[in-house]
Amino acid sequence: MGLSWSAMRKLLEQDYICDSLKGRIQYFATQYRKSHDQEGRVAVRLDGKEILKSCFYDWDIKRHKAWNEIDIDKSRKTSYSESADQMELEALNKGGFDQYSFYNAFHVYFNSSIDSSLISADPVVRLFAIMDKRVGKRRLHQLLADMDSQPEWLQIFYRLRLESDGIIKIHTKRAN
Repeated sequence: MGLSWSAMRKLLEQDYICDSLKGRIQYFATQYRKSHDQEGRVAVRLDGKEILKSCFYDWDIKRHKAWNEIDIDKSRKTSYSESADQMELEALNKGGFDQYSFYNAFHVYFNSSIDSSLISADPVVRLFAIMDKRVGKRRLHQLLADMDSQPEWLQIFYRLRLESDGIIKIHTKRAN
C-alpha cells in the first residue's frame, strides 16, 4: 500500500530532514482534479519562497527538447526504451518533472539506502537524500567535490545543505 501525500510530506519535512533545515523546507504537490487532464504541479519552498517548481507542461517541454538533443546515431545503436530513459533523465536534470515523477522519486528514496539515494541517477532522489539527516558532516565534505557536477537546480540544494551545516560559508551580500 502506498503512502498518501500528507504522509510522504511528513516524512520529508519532519522525520528525515536534517536538523539545520527543519521547519525551513516545505514540499508541495498537487493535482488539479477539475482540469481537463488532471495534471498538477510540485514545488520545494525555502522559508516560504518557491526555489524549485515544475509541472507537467514544464516536464513535457523539457522532455521534448531532450528528445531533440539526443544524438540520432547514438539512438540507432540503442533501443527505443533506452533512448526514452535517456530523454526522461535529461528532462529531470533540466528540472522538468511532474507530480508523478516526484512521487516515484520519493518511493525510490524511501525504499533505498541513503548511500544508493545519494548516487541515484534520478536527481529528485538525490534532492531528498541531500536533505536527509542520515547524511553527516563527513559525508557532506565528500559531497562538496560532487556539487559542481550536479544539475544547476540541484546545486542550490547542495549549497543550502552545506551552508546550513557549516561546511561552506554562507554568502552574504555586502552593503556599499
